[in-house]
Amino acid sequence: MLMISPRMAAGMQDKQYTPSLLNFFIYNPKFGPREGEEEKKILFYHPSEVEKNEKIRNVGLCEAIVQFTRTFCPSKPAKSLHTQKNRQFFFEPEENFWIVMVVRNPMVEKPNKEGKPPTVEYQEEEILDTVYGAVLQQCYSMYKLFNGTFGRAMEAGGVELLIQKLEKFFYRYLQTLHLHSCDLLDVFGGISFFPLDKMTYLKIQSFVNRVEESLRLIKYTAFLYNDQLIWSGLEQEDMRILYKYLTTSLFPRHSEPELAGRDSPLRPEVAGNLLHYGRFLTGPSNLKDPEAKFRFPRIFVNTGDGYEELHLIVYKAMSAAVCFMISASVELSREFCEQLDSLVGPQLTLLASDICEQYNINRRISGPDKEPQFKFIYFNHMNLAEKSTIHMRKTASVSLTSVHPDLMKILGDINCDFARVDEDEEIIVKAMTDYWVVGKKSDQRELYVILNQKNANLIEVNEEVKRLCATQFNNIFFLD
Repeated sequence: MLMISPRMAAGMQDKQYTPSLLNFFIYNPKFGPREGEEEKKILFYHPSEVEKNEKIRNVGLCEAIVQFTRTFCPSKPAKSLHTQKNRQFFFEPEENFWIVMVVRNPMVEKPNKEGKPPTVEYQEEEILDTVYGAVLQQCYSMYKLFNGTFGRAMEAGGVELLIQKLEKFFYRYLQTLHLHSCDLLDVFGGISFFPLDKMTYLKIQSFVNRVEESLRLIKYTAFLYNDQLIWSGLEQEDMRILYKYLTTSLFPRHSEPELAGRDSPLRPEVAGNLLHYGRFLTGPSNLKDPEAKFRFPRIFVNTGDGYEELHLIVYKAMSAAVCFMISASVELSREFCEQLDSLVGPQLTLLASDICEQYNINRRISGPDKEPQFKFIYFNHMNLAEKSTIHMRKTASVSLTSVHPDLMKILGDINCDFARVDEDEEIIVKAMTDYWVVGKKSDQRELYVILNQKNANLIEVNEEVKRLCATQFNNIFFLD
């Protein structure tokens, strides 16, 4: 299927405004059923300074939209409402609990001659429901990771406790929502895996087994290198949201110039006198401080069938980070943290050095990194593996992409088309600039390629993508 994209034309003097968060609220229609009690339905509202009657009016409007759409399809209520100035997204994560996000559409301010006020044009088609619907679901998943379900808070302390937890969590979390940085990777919510040879992978597996054997309190372990996952003992869905927290929030807060892996004083011959660079990213920042607090964040996993409440210990040495999860019913002491530090620190330092050396050797063998003529995003729905050469950096606050936002929008549009059908499919788009965009969907895997080939025709573009599949995805992508 071939489509022509007429986008990417804007006057230089026009002022562009990106999407922004207008409102975010959570309500339960059962909590204020009678007239005059409407305010009781509202469990959280951002911005909080909005006048009470306006909050009630906005929540009432959402209730009406949801009820109205339910008359047409009782099992599938509204997911979004499109208007000229904004887009509203609705999500019911638990029965009768609704989360609503209102996003102002991007707009262009065009200056007028003779001192007249500028003309504002809202670009209501620039926002993709799939992207922002996924962002809204992430908000709930992140809340649930650190607090458990809404129902759990209700059981523990009623509406008061739930309101308190929502206030505490979302007041901070919404400040980290940068809607202009959201794109196709938010729809996938995938995990970037670190490429490793078998021997190094076995070393890591052996390390995890040894630590879990020595420190029997540990229930689950996850191992990351350079913000990419290597090993995880958690369920996929739990690891997916924990991975997002680590890579967009915790790691960026602790980023530092990392030590390069090398043969150095890391391997003195005297056993038990190993130097190490290990430190806790959660919990005590300095074990030698007599005032150190041994409190760790708590997370909730396996919330699909009950839940487990766990301490989250994140420990790092050089570019390697390990997450240890321990039952929250256990009191963690100074002795335990010192034991973990002395056991894990030296081994993790050596492992980090080994991984770095191996990675550099592999890179030298495979030859220098040349700037390819194409950029791609790959996602596998089965193991959540994600790879992007389009994103130079992707965190909650910044999405540095090496392509124009309009091309990212085309990728999102192709993904929406793929979501509508179950069959394998291929879509090729010619943008108005010199770019070709290709989307392939095959057996739970999706590949999106952007080619900068000015004079290429459809056949040549198709051949180029086949070559890419043969070189980059020869063992995982089975396409003709």
